[in-house]
Amino acid sequence: MTNQTILVVDDDPQIRDVLGVALERAGFRTVMARDGVEGLQSARSEAPSLAVLDIGLPEMDGLELCKAIRRDSDLPILFLTARDDEVDRILGLELGGDDYVTKPFSPRELVARVRAILKRAGPAAAVPAGEPKTLRIGILSLVPESHVCKVGDTGVTLTSTELSILEKLMARPTQVFSRPALVDAIWGPGMVVSDRTLDSHLRNLRSKLADAGCGDAIETLHGVGLRMGPCLGT
Repeated sequence: MTNQTILVVDDDPQIRDVLGVALERAGFRTVMARDGVEGLQSARSEAPSLAVLDIGLPEMDGLELCKAIRRDSDLPILFLTARDDEVDRILGLELGGDDYVTKPFSPRELVARVRAILKRAGPAAAVPAGEPKTLRIGILSLVPESHVCKVGDTGVTLTSTELSILEKLMARPTQVFSRPALVDAIWGPGMVVSDRTLDSHLRNLRSKLADAGCGDAIETLHGVGLRMGPCLGT
């Protein structure tokens, strides 16, 4: 058993049943909500480890629910979306979604993505004894274990996926990561992740760092890949 709770917010009882069975078989405890208002209440009262949110929810849709959760929590979020062309809208508006699954979906794939997100978010749950590792490049600093990112003295709030991308790049600042290599490093080998998903996370990450005063944090070498920039500030 994982002792981790997954909040599932979907107005379709059949989907709730399918996800409940799949997640509980995988060792998770589940909490179900039928609409966005109920989902927000459960997110605040049940302290889940991750939330699975349908986009088309009554009362409060999944995007608004994500915004509401993000006001006071960095809870990892996996979206359920009916159309693949909603991905840019979901992940490109700095709402803080970590990943998405398109309907109809495989319960096995969804469980795999839940596990991948929780694995990325895991270091924030427990800080080991002693001084946590700090990565520094220019004015940018990152403490992965405590989920702390700063540009100078300015804190930057990152999702678990954004933090994982930044950590991989900062840990090897001179290495150029190809897109497939970066996807494998973040989501795990064999996980199918579209270029649009990676681009959305990178766009959000760059925007957050730039807003804090570090617009040169990530460089794109066209046709090759990505690497850390000098982080001298802008």
